[in-house]
Amino acid sequence: MPPSHKIIAICQAGGTFTTSLDGTMTYRGGDAHAIDIDDESRFSDFKLEIIELFNFCDGIDDCMSLKYFLPGNRRTLIMVSNDKDLKRMVKFHEGEGTVDVFVIVEDVFGGHDVSNMPASRSSRTTLSAVIPVDAPPIDIMEDTENPESDPFGGVAPLDIIDDDDDEDDDCANICLPQSELVPSFALSGSSDEKHVKAAQQWQNNITGVGQRFESVTEFRESLRKYAIAHQFAFKYKKNDSHRVTVKCKAEGCPWRIHASRLSTTQLICIKKMNPTHTCEGAAVTSGYQATRSWVASIIKEKLKVLPNYKPKDIVNDIKEEYGIQLNYFQAWRGKEIAKEQLQGSYKEAYGQLPIFCEKIMESNPGSLATFTTKEDSSFHRLFVSFYALLYGFEQGCRPLIFLYSIAVKSKYQGTLLAATAADGDDAAFPVAFAVVDSETDDNWRWFLLQLKSALLTSCPITFVADRRKGLKESISEIFQNSFHAYCLHYLTEELLMDLKGQFSNEVKRLLVEDIYAAACASRIDGFQRCVNSVKSISPDAYYWIIQSNPENWANAFFRGARYNHLASNFGQLFHSWVSDVHDLPITHMVDVIWGKITELIYGRRAESNQWLRRLTPSMEEKLEKESLNVHTLQVLVPNGNTFEVRGETSEIVDIDLWECSCKGWQLSGLPCCHALAVIGCICRSPYDYCSRYFTSESYRLTYSESIHPVHNITRPLQRDSSQGIITVNPPPTRRPLGRPTKKQYGQQQEVVKRQLQCSRCKGIGHNKSTCKEIRAEE
Repeated sequence: MPPSHKIIAICQAGGTFTTSLDGTMTYRGGDAHAIDIDDESRFSDFKLEIIELFNFCDGIDDCMSLKYFLPGNRRTLIMVSNDKDLKRMVKFHEGEGTVDVFVIVEDVFGGHDVSNMPASRSSRTTLSAVIPVDAPPIDIMEDTENPESDPFGGVAPLDIIDDDDDEDDDCANICLPQSELVPSFALSGSSDEKHVKAAQQWQNNITGVGQRFESVTEFRESLRKYAIAHQFAFKYKKNDSHRVTVKCKAEGCPWRIHASRLSTTQLICIKKMNPTHTCEGAAVTSGYQATRSWVASIIKEKLKVLPNYKPKDIVNDIKEEYGIQLNYFQAWRGKEIAKEQLQGSYKEAYGQLPIFCEKIMESNPGSLATFTTKEDSSFHRLFVSFYALLYGFEQGCRPLIFLYSIAVKSKYQGTLLAATAADGDDAAFPVAFAVVDSETDDNWRWFLLQLKSALLTSCPITFVADRRKGLKESISEIFQNSFHAYCLHYLTEELLMDLKGQFSNEVKRLLVEDIYAAACASRIDGFQRCVNSVKSISPDAYYWIIQSNPENWANAFFRGARYNHLASNFGQLFHSWVSDVHDLPITHMVDVIWGKITELIYGRRAESNQWLRRLTPSMEEKLEKESLNVHTLQVLVPNGNTFEVRGETSEIVDIDLWECSCKGWQLSGLPCCHALAVIGCICRSPYDYCSRYFTSESYRLTYSESIHPVHNITRPLQRDSSQGIITVNPPPTRRPLGRPTKKQYGQQQEVVKRQLQCSRCKGIGHNKSTCKEIRAEE
C-alpha cells in the first residue's frame, strides 16, 4: 500500500478577498489555524475540526464552504465538498507541503414578497422619502469595501484651488446625474429589536470635526450609511472633487456638515459639523439616500458567493434588512454595477484583447491566441489554444477531434466554437476554443484555419461534426487527407425535421434506433438489414438515409477511425463550463475556462499517478469484458499469420495487420474476442496488441504539461508607431428582448404535438366528429 501524503492546511477565516488589476486574488485579515491532513483524511472530520478551532456556532455546517487555490493560480477558487475533493487537494499540493484553505461562511438572507413601486423621475437631486415612525429596519452584514466607481462621477470637478470652508454660502444645489439616482420609498412595518442592530452598524460612520477619509467617494458613502443608520434625509449644497457641503433635507433643521480636501494631500477632512436635528430625526424626517452604487455596495459581497443572486431576491433582502423598497429595475441596475466592480466591464475587456493574447503566448510558449475585428474595430472572433493542450493531443490522444458550438448568452451574445479530443481513458480532452460573434460558415472556416496552424501533428485526423455545407467543404480543403464523420445526433434530427409531421413519437424512437444500429453495423449486410427495417416503417425515411452519404457515418463504409464515437457532443466538456461564464466579460470568460482546464489537468494527472495497470481503467474494463467471450471460440491451424476463429460465426484474424473480419479490432483499437483467442493461442500478451493511445503512459503524457497563468494585462500594448494602436470595441449586437431561451444542445427539433386519430375510421388528422367517411355513409 503506497504511503500517505501529509500536508499542512492553513485554514483562514474572517478576512476578505481583494482582486488586483490582473485578476489575482489576495486574502487579507481574519484568523488562521494549521491542521495536518493527508490523502486518507475524511472531509467530515476536517470540517468538524475547523468548526471547533474557530469556535463556530452549532448549525453553521450548512452555510460554510471551504475553498483553495491551485498551485500557480490565484484567480480561481476551487471548492472542497467531499472526500474526493479533499484527496485531490492533498495531491495537488503534496510537493509544496502546505495549502491555504479559506473558510467562507455565507450569510443566509430572509425574503418577503414586496410590490414593485414605480421610480420617480421628477427630480435631478438626490431623493429621500419621509418614512413612518414605526419603520422596521433589520440588520445586514455590511459591505465595508468602498465602491470602485464614484456615484457622483457625473459631476465635473470645479476649477477652484482655494478651499472654501464656509458651508453657509448662498450657492445653488449641485444637480446630480439622473441615471445615478435610486429614489427611496416610504417604509411600513412595526418597530422591533432588529432595528437597533441595523442602526448600530453605521451610526458611527461620521464622528465629527477632524475625521478624515481617503477620498471624496469614501466620505459620500460613509455619509449615506450614516443617514441610513440615523434615518434622516439630506441634500447637497456643494459637491465636487475636493469639497462637499450637506444639509438636512427637512426645512429649518440646522444639521449640516462640510468636508474638504486637506492642502497638499488627497485626504478629505470634516471641517465643520452641526450634529443637532430639530426635525425630530427619525420621528419625522426618516428617509434614505439609496443610489444604484449604494445597492451595489450592499450586495457585492453576497454576489461573490451567489453569482446567480436574482434582482427579485435583492429587492426582498434590502426591504427586509434595511426597510427600503426598491423595484426590480433598481435592483437589477445595482447588480450590474456590482458585477462590473467584481468582474470588470465588458468594454474594457474587449479593449484588453490585444495585450491579453500577447500575454497568453508570452507566458505559454507554443500556444496560439489571436483575434480579428471588423472594419469598424468591433470584435469579431477570438481563438485560444494552449501549448499544454496541443502537446497533450499530439502525445496521448487519438487523431480524432469533435467539433461543436455553444450559444453564449452574454450581454453581447455570441457563440463558442469548441474542438475536443478523446484521451486514453475515453474522457473528453479540450484542444482549442473560439468565441465568435455568430455561428457562420465563415467563422467555422476561420476556426479550422487557426486550428490547423496551431496543431503540432501532420497525420490524418478524423473530425466528428455536423454535415453543414460550410464545415464539410472547410474540413476537406484545410485538412487534406483527413476524414469527416457526420455527427449522428444532428443527422437524426435533420431527418425528423425534413419528414416532420409524418410519425408519432413511438415511430420516431424506432427510426432513431434503426439509424444508430445501421451506423454501428460493421458489415454491409448488417447495415442493409437495419435500413430495410427503416424502409418497412417509412419508404421516405429509407430514401433519405440512402441519399445522406452513408460513407460519412456508417461503420460499414467509413474509411476513417472514430473509435465508435458517433456524436460530436462527446463529453459535453465546454457545455458545463460555458454555463458558468455566460455573464462574464470576454477576458474573464477565458480566464475561467483556463481555470477549469487547469483543474482538469491537475486532477487527472494526480489520479493517473495512482494507476498500476498497463492500460487506463476504462480500457482495462473493456478488454476484460471482451475476454469473457474467448472460452467459447475455437482457433484452427493457422495459415502463416492468418488464423480462422470459429464460434457463432467464423472470422479471419490477421495477427500482423491487427485485423479481424468482424472489424471489432479495427473499430475500437482493442483486440476483439477473436483476436484475443488467437493471441492466447500463440502465447502473447494482449497488451502488445492494444492501441498505444490506451496505455497509462500515453494518458500521463496527455496531462504532463501545465498551463501557466497570465499576469499584468492592464499595461498598454507596445507597438511601432507605424502600426498604430489596436482598438477593439464591443460587438454591435445586443441581448434580444424577452426571457432567454432554455433550449439546450441536442434539443433543436421542434416539439411535435400528438396527432389526432379517428376512433371510427382510424384515419390520421381528424376525430370522429369531423370524420368525412361517416358523413358520406349517412
